[in-house]
Amino acid sequence: MKSTAMLVSRDLRIELLTLAEEDQRVRAELAASGELFRGYHPRMAETHRTNTARLMAICEGVGWPTVALVGEDGAHAAWLILQHSIGDPQAMRCGLALVSEAAECEAVSPLQVAMLEDRVRMLSGLPQRFGTQFHWDEVGDLNPWPIEDPDRVDERRQMVGLGPLAEAVQSMQERTSGAAQLTPAEARAQWLEAEAWARSVGWRD
Repeated sequence: MKSTAMLVSRDLRIELLTLAEEDQRVRAELAASGELFRGYHPRMAETHRTNTARLMAICEGVGWPTVALVGEDGAHAAWLILQHSIGDPQAMRCGLALVSEAAECEAVSPLQVAMLEDRVRMLSGLPQRFGTQFHWDEVGDLNPWPIEDPDRVDERRQMVGLGPLAEAVQSMQERTSGAAQLTPAEARAQWLEAEAWARSVGWRD
């Protein structure tokens, strides 16, 4: 029985790593061509859909793939796949519940829960809690998505192992300083497109 369980764990780890690698391969290709930054590209969306469906099937069979089951890299791959499951609100919310439950048993990093919760909140049109999600604002600047109770955000960030928000903002802006700056009109158009997409897939009413 033990050897069978180990075989299943090894196979799942390899599969999760393969799915995550495909995600990153497609992303890199689209980034290199500039297509990644022109809305949600159909190739990226299809990769995310395929990966999400497989991850949910795995979760139905064995629960959330923790480090104990699939190793640290396999567990990170599962989280990455879930973090990118933006086209399937039901799956992403279900995954958040599974990850949160696993975190209560210290089987998942609280940071992973925080980042996933922030993304679900942002996609749902709600303020985030930890300041991990960024967007191009209405004037074309890259800034954190609106934050709930912003005066205490650094307290919450510290609890999950994150540094001060101001440092994260500076780092993000430095990393993207070479990206093409959006004009206010472009930022507004991108925001409207994102809102329409969120409603079309069921994130918003």
